[in-house]
Amino acid sequence: MTEAIDVNHLRQWIGRTEEKTDVVTAHLVAGLRSVLFLDVGKPREGDAAPFTAHWCLTLPVVPMSEVGPDGHPTRGGFLPPVPLPRRMWAGGEISFIEPLRVGDVVTRSSTIKELNLKSGSTGLLCFVSVDHVFSTSRGVATRERHDIVYREMPAAGQNATPAKPPATPAIAEHSERHLADPVLLFRYSALTFNGHRIHYDRDYVTKVEGYPGLIVHGPLQAALLIELAAKLHGGKAPATFVYRGLQPLFDGSEFSVNANEISTGLDLWTANAKGEPTMRGTASW
Repeated sequence: MTEAIDVNHLRQWIGRTEEKTDVVTAHLVAGLRSVLFLDVGKPREGDAAPFTAHWCLTLPVVPMSEVGPDGHPTRGGFLPPVPLPRRMWAGGEISFIEPLRVGDVVTRSSTIKELNLKSGSTGLLCFVSVDHVFSTSRGVATRERHDIVYREMPAAGQNATPAKPPATPAIAEHSERHLADPVLLFRYSALTFNGHRIHYDRDYVTKVEGYPGLIVHGPLQAALLIELAAKLHGGKAPATFVYRGLQPLFDGSEFSVNANEISTGLDLWTANAKGEPTMRGTASW
């Protein structure tokens, strides 16, 4: 049974700030290129990193004694101690201003902006929104709003996936296909120092959280959408990318990364092997 939620207590975290610094290394850039199905090459000082390299930087590192049962750091600290046990990326909005480059010292400044409780088809949901600003010696590189959702565990015997999948979009004008396998998930988890067990521990994700398989990271899907958008626009990152998760994407089969031209830029989505969208985004320049 989920612990009662004192929303007024949790909202005391709104306005809290955190600042951390990290360095963009050639090794990180090569590794991220590899999992985004880009040419790995031989990154050198000054070379541009993939557009979502900021998700591999300034990551929380805690002692093993402070790791929770889901593989995340125990609740509290900078993020509010939401007592709902399942945590996932819900979506967000990113503004790309200037690329990060090998050798950059990057500072992340973060502020908790919102916390809201909602009731959904699978139970109680708590949404936490965090604003991030990533800067280098050249100035602001990336601004981001990151939305996190906390959820209840499914009841015994209940399927954790949505009963009604999102509607399938129109046929894609541009599409790429990739295999969602445990190696891809492990390598992305390693790059982002993400210990969340839903991405690598099959017993945990199926027997504890009630999903049918390992879950492909939300930021990995978003990163692939952004790279496709840039590829279709001469290698230039979108000025703004807005995205949200629709349903989990599981390992064990191919998935697609898709785009259609629209008046304001691109409509983008990832889809599972059945063609059902799992994440949706729009990119504008």
